[in-house]
Amino acid sequence: MYNVKRVMALVLAVLALGTSAQNTQAGMVGFPLPLRGVIEKIRFSEPTLAPMAYTMFCMRYADECKPKARARMVFRGGATRLTKQRIADLIEVNASVNRSIVPQRNERGLAGEEWVINPARGDCNDYAVSKRHELLARGWPMRDLLLSEVVTSSGEHHLVLVVRAKGGDMVLDNLNAQIRSWSQARYRWVRMQTPANPDHWAGVAQAGA
Repeated sequence: MYNVKRVMALVLAVLALGTSAQNTQAGMVGFPLPLRGVIEKIRFSEPTLAPMAYTMFCMRYADECKPKARARMVFRGGATRLTKQRIADLIEVNASVNRSIVPQRNERGLAGEEWVINPARGDCNDYAVSKRHELLARGWPMRDLLLSEVVTSSGEHHLVLVVRAKGGDMVLDNLNAQIRSWSQARYRWVRMQTPANPDHWAGVAQAGA
């Protein structure tokens, strides 16, 4: 189980603006989340089509895909600063959603794939959209909660939630209880939502490209 106070202190030590490199290195000793070193941002490549399941998801949950009129200007802002409350949000939401949904594989293939918020049983897609939903409910900006399709080492397509914060992009994933930097999630990155518009998806460039 996470020691919330310790995690908050260490994440702030790594990500807060103005933290010196020397203090950052010292603060990483015994760090329970493997966010070691620089947490870089994902780089997008060419625009691509959104997954068909995402389009169906938006028909079912329109509010999850369209920012309210008064919130559209938020998309012009930068990445979210990780305050103590924001860090607590990530830890609590990641743990609670992973715990509340019983894993169940989709045996119907792409034709039967659907993304459902907070089901009793579900697959990776349901975990990812549920975490995004819970963070949106806590006031997180939609531009910084990006669904991303990856491929696992076994060749399976998988959906995770990327959280864009000042300092770099982090991954909330039902296959790993820890919150990781995106470069430490050993996946082949395929495509993800863009911050400017949740309906627009783009390919992901290779790390360091």
